[in-house]
Amino acid sequence: MSIAIKIILNKGLYLKDPQDSDLGRKIIKNSILLMNKLGFESFTFKKLAKEISSTEASVYRYFENKHLLLTYLVSWYWEWIGYLINSNSKNIVNPKEKLSIIIKSFVTASMENPSVSYVNESILHEVVIAEGSKVYHTKEVDTENSKGFFKNYKDLIEHISQVILQINPHFKYPHALATNLFEMSNNHIYFAKHLPKLTDINEKENALEEVEAMLNYFANKLLA
Repeated sequence: MSIAIKIILNKGLYLKDPQDSDLGRKIIKNSILLMNKLGFESFTFKKLAKEISSTEASVYRYFENKHLLLTYLVSWYWEWIGYLINSNSKNIVNPKEKLSIIIKSFVTASMENPSVSYVNESILHEVVIAEGSKVYHTKEVDTENSKGFFKNYKDLIEHISQVILQINPHFKYPHALATNLFEMSNNHIYFAKHLPKLTDINEKENALEEVEAMLNYFANKLLA
């Protein structure tokens, strides 16, 4: 049985919260699958509507355009990681132990989790890697940032940077390290699968555990 978890996201991302209806949850589930299959450029609401045996107009009742849908999905992933971190580090006081748990949460967030039945986290992770930067590498980034579209990501990085500063109050680049640890957790899993010359992680030899060990290695060396 799946646990009823609702991820709270910026209301400007949607016209109607898809988490609140069967059709909406169907849109989330199948948009992740179809976007991963086709890529963002080839993905359309018309193709999504056909996939879910609905109408294009019904999809537009939830999302104004596919860019906002992608931003919604990536924001969901950011918030999901925040949820995992908070759940896994509850009552943990030691900041070094907290950072280790944060890093593990980065890695395990890419594993399919039955807690939310309408999201396949492992496939969403692939979408985030392949398409995630398109959310904020746009001409509208400053406008969308002012609307709070990236608050989930910024809050996540701020939380991690504060843990970093608890470990080493004199560390000069806590936000940069926090961002790099998160991005590396995604990129090196991807590199291991598709561009192995860009990483030392071996996909066939416990890749997730290797990525976790690598991130802890960098963090411990930099914060010593």
